[in-house]
Amino acid sequence: MDVMGDKATLLETGRFVQPSGPEDMGEPAEAAEEARRRLAAEAGDVEAMSVLGAMLLRRGDLDGAEPLLRAATGEGDRAAANNLGVLLHQRGYAEEAAGWWRIAAVAGSAPAAHALGRHHRERGDEPAAEYWLRQSAEQGHTLGAYALADLLEHRSDVGAERWMRVAAERGHREAAYRLARALDRKGAADILAAEEERTPAAEAEQWYRQAAARGHRRAALHLGSILEKRGDLKEAGRWYLTSAKDGEPRAACALAFLLRDAGDEESAAVWWLRAAQDGDGNAANALGALHAQRGETQTAERWYRAAMDAGDNNGAYNLGLLCAEQKRTQQAESWYRRAAYAGHREAANALAVLLLQHGDATGAEPWFSKAAEAGSVDAAFNLGILYAGRTGEEDEAKALEWYERAAAGGHTEAALQAGIARLRDGDEQSAERHLRCAAGGGSPEAAYRLASLLDVRRPPETRHELGEPVIQRSECEEWYERAAEHGHRRAQVRVGMLAAARGDVVEAARWYREAAEAGSRNGAFNLGLLLAREGSEPEAALWWRRAADAGHGRAALRLALLRTRRGDLVEGQKWASRAVELGPAEVAERAARLRDALRQELSA
Repeated sequence: MDVMGDKATLLETGRFVQPSGPEDMGEPAEAAEEARRRLAAEAGDVEAMSVLGAMLLRRGDLDGAEPLLRAATGEGDRAAANNLGVLLHQRGYAEEAAGWWRIAAVAGSAPAAHALGRHHRERGDEPAAEYWLRQSAEQGHTLGAYALADLLEHRSDVGAERWMRVAAERGHREAAYRLARALDRKGAADILAAEEERTPAAEAEQWYRQAAARGHRRAALHLGSILEKRGDLKEAGRWYLTSAKDGEPRAACALAFLLRDAGDEESAAVWWLRAAQDGDGNAANALGALHAQRGETQTAERWYRAAMDAGDNNGAYNLGLLCAEQKRTQQAESWYRRAAYAGHREAANALAVLLLQHGDATGAEPWFSKAAEAGSVDAAFNLGILYAGRTGEEDEAKALEWYERAAAGGHTEAALQAGIARLRDGDEQSAERHLRCAAGGGSPEAAYRLASLLDVRRPPETRHELGEPVIQRSECEEWYERAAEHGHRRAQVRVGMLAAARGDVVEAARWYREAAEAGSRNGAFNLGLLLAREGSEPEAALWWRRAADAGHGRAALRLALLRTRRGDLVEGQKWASRAVELGPAEVAERAARLRDALRQELSA
């Protein structure tokens, strides 16, 4: 139990003479005041006895204060009765103290009712505690209101917020902080406060601000967090700094992250060090990552161990990552297991990946499942891959289920695989939804497949009065271009074809050339066709040869025809034979006829 007669409580008795200036009285003035009160007390002045007793009590002179307070109490002074209770409580006579508090409380002393209520709560008598604390609170006693709110909150009583608000409005900083926390937990439901409508989050910020302004370091931390999320980084940094200087390690850590993001890594390291030394695991992890980035692996390992010792499971996980990078596989597995058993989902996923790499799919699967059930989208995707690699129908359905769960969590590759699976099942609507998510997440393959799906649905080109087609840029072309810009070769060929259809030869050639130079045989073949139409047959032949060497049958047939037309029958026969081998069927058929004709010509 806190001392109930501390300075704040004693001042509330109204018996102390307050200095008239903004500063406390100096020692000479206080001594003169004490001497004056002592003379009055010796003359029988009850008020002087009470005030002098309180002054001595505050100073710690219990032996000098007790007779004065007892004398004033005997004359019916309720402030003296309250302070006598405080004195006896300090001496260890709790029951006698409670008796005097009861006398003062019955006489109308709000501080005594507060002290008596706390006395009963400490002894487990909550009904009596609530009665006296309510008496104190209803008389306007701030500490009484806070203590009543604390009691009611402990019992989950809805009346707790009302009294916490009363205490906060009267300047109790812990009440302001706890009221803010309660409002934070309420979520986004609107409430009415005063005469305007505000959300709990907005009102919580107001109370955090009030508590922080009164020096509450955790309130300053939460206020900084709210401001950081809003993007007010400068003000957030100020409150983090205030809280950190008051000894809050989480604020020091948050301030360090702000400084790092602003490019001041050295200052960030200073605050991370301060927070880590005060036992903040997150800061220790950040220091570990900083040293690992600099190649100082031994120092990094030391800080990761410090994070782990502080109860932060990320420490063990990061140690696993560090060991894995150094090819210390056995140690990596050990650290991953430690973090995974403690509930670290990404460690469970990393452990499963490690086991899978060593051929232990049976051991990997339960860890993937544990991580996925805990919300790891990477683990859900990996489970999808695991099931997709099996042959049963149930496995295929399971793979799709995990792909879709990972896709719902924002995993781009999982959305692509879910889209492909839905396309295979003929569910174009679901496939389109997944492909749009994956394409929006930056997957070139998803953008290409989405464009192909939309391309099939594209209506035929309209024509204007003169019979020429009206070229309209469709959505599928936009997706083709997005995929092409990210280096997707088939998309580049398709964009080139669409450009050629519009008559934009330069644009078509650009995309065909990009695809061809990246290894696309279709790109090389189409570029050859474009060059041949433009009269550049020698260059066209170069690209057809590249395409034919990569297995393109039509390119081989084009080369056969070109060589034959130029009189090089042997070379023409060679490429015709190659075209027969490569196909497809209609190409092989034409090439076979050409080959046979050239054979007859050469044997004639």
